[in-house]
Amino acid sequence: MTSTISYKGNLSTECTHLKSSKTIVTDAPIDNNGNGQSFSPTDLVATGLAACMITVMGIKAAASDIAFNLVQANVLKIMSSNPRRIAEIKVTIRVEESWTEKEKQILEKTARACPIAQSLHPDTKQEVIFIYK
Repeated sequence: MTSTISYKGNLSTECTHLKSSKTIVTDAPIDNNGNGQSFSPTDLVATGLAACMITVMGIKAAASDIAFNLVQANVLKIMSSNPRRIAEIKVTIRVEESWTEKEKQILEKTARACPIAQSLHPDTKQEVIFIYK
C-alpha cells in the first residue's frame, strides 16, 4: 500500500504517505463547492506532472554527469466542463544551468517521457516549455 486518505469534512481530505508518514491536505476548489484552502486533487495531478518531470531529469542528469541544481517549474492547470476534467496542463521549466544543446535535448526528452506524462489520458493536453538562463 502506498497511502491512506481520510475524509476530514467540508470536502477536505488528509493523505498520508505510509513509508514516510508525511501528509498532504486537499480541499475542493472554490469553483467546485470547496474552500480552495489547499491543493485540490486535480492540482496534485498537475503538480505531480511537473515534479515527475524534474525528478526523472534529475535521475538522468546524475547518471550522465550533467549539472542539475538550478531547475524549477511553474504549473498551470486548465479545467473543462462536460465532463469536468483536466483539459490542459502547462508546465514551464526554468533552467539556470549551462547545458550544452545535446544535454538540453537529452533532459527535455527525458522530462516529456516521465511516468505521469505517459499515464495521463491522451485528451489531456500537455504543454511543456523550457526556459534557459
